[in-house]
Amino acid sequence: MRLLFALDEAKGEAFDLQRLVSYDYLLVHSGDVEGGPPSLHPAVPFRGGELLVKRELVRAGLDAMFAKELLEKKFEPTGICYRATALTGAFLKLLVSAYASSLRSRAAWMVSRFATYTDEMLESYMTENVGRWGAEFDRLTAIKELEL
Repeated sequence: MRLLFALDEAKGEAFDLQRLVSYDYLLVHSGDVEGGPPSLHPAVPFRGGELLVKRELVRAGLDAMFAKELLEKKFEPTGICYRATALTGAFLKLLVSAYASSLRSRAAWMVSRFATYTDEMLESYMTENVGRWGAEFDRLTAIKELEL
């Protein structure tokens, strides 16, 4: 459901599954991006591994939102892309929690920050950085062991 915020912020632009998997990670771990807002979720060890397991969960979530007409599927030569519908914004306005507000602001930041990235550029960015996201815990453990 978090991705509805990104799709709504994209103002009619359609994204493929891989970009949405990356966006889901960036929405909750925005602090991993230099200059990004603080992360919504805790900085857990090996969080970059989330990208490997989220694909099917994101797809299932998108299918559920599609079934409720909160997004639409657009069939492109390269595959299926997803886009907000008229109901997306109306539904999101009903969500008034602090978490929803934080998602809104991070979705605005994320879409503007990565709007100029092609799919290949975003994939490259994620690949180059995923190994270091969460790796700071490895360094802390190594330092702790050295002090013993």
